[in-house]
Amino acid sequence: MGEGTTGTSGVRFELLGPLRALRDGEEIPLGPPKQRSVLAVLLLQEGRSLSYDGLVEAVWGGAPPVHVRNLVQKYVSGLRRALGDGPRLSWTGAGYRLTGADIDDLRERRRLVDSARAAREAGQVAQAVELARRAEELWRGEFAEGLQAPYLAAERLRWAEKRLTVLEARLGGEIELGRSFEYVHELVRLVAAHPLRERLVELLMLALCRSGRPADALTAYESARHRLAESLGADPGPALRSLHARILRQDPELMPGAAVAVS
Repeated sequence: MGEGTTGTSGVRFELLGPLRALRDGEEIPLGPPKQRSVLAVLLLQEGRSLSYDGLVEAVWGGAPPVHVRNLVQKYVSGLRRALGDGPRLSWTGAGYRLTGADIDDLRERRRLVDSARAAREAGQVAQAVELARRAEELWRGEFAEGLQAPYLAAERLRWAEKRLTVLEARLGGEIELGRSFEYVHELVRLVAAHPLRERLVELLMLALCRSGRPADALTAYESARHRLAESLGADPGPALRSLHARILRQDPELMPGAAVAVS
């Protein structure tokens, strides 16, 4: 199915941002935050059953409220009413199972990222960059934004890493395509937001070199080296050290106008 489509149930579910369920383009009211958390957790099981205890642990953690069983029953009933025909939330005897419900934006993102990877491996850098950009555009905020549940907090961290990895791949492609100058400021911002992420520092250094600013690239390296030493007691990794050495010896492949292979 293409982007913007719904699953077989006629309801489109999205988690790349606040949880949304849409029928015919209209958002379905999903009830209070904990009820929405129950739905998000069940959606992430991809049709597998989740035991009652597993659901409670996922949504409330190790210290659930006294009347949690009543709350689970209340939220499950509320979701059945909200979703109506199509998605089916049932008790299997072993646990709760939600069927007829796909997380559509995650499925679309997976398809785009896989296609971008295949294009990159085929040497089609511009196509890979475009596909990665389209994958990024599916994000509307943080993963399951605003929902407080231990399981979702862990998933939020995992998806933040996935999002950054795709962004890094796209920016690497932009540099390889000779668009370094226009992405320097974005990389400066990203390094400030993720100061210990060496890949972003590497990309910033490459972009600065390709923009005719090798001295600034060396400064970026020194700043990263100090941050890593102070925060982790560690030196920069091999990729950063290698790039630093290439800049010091004025490697012609790093100069403006030269083709740069970005790993």
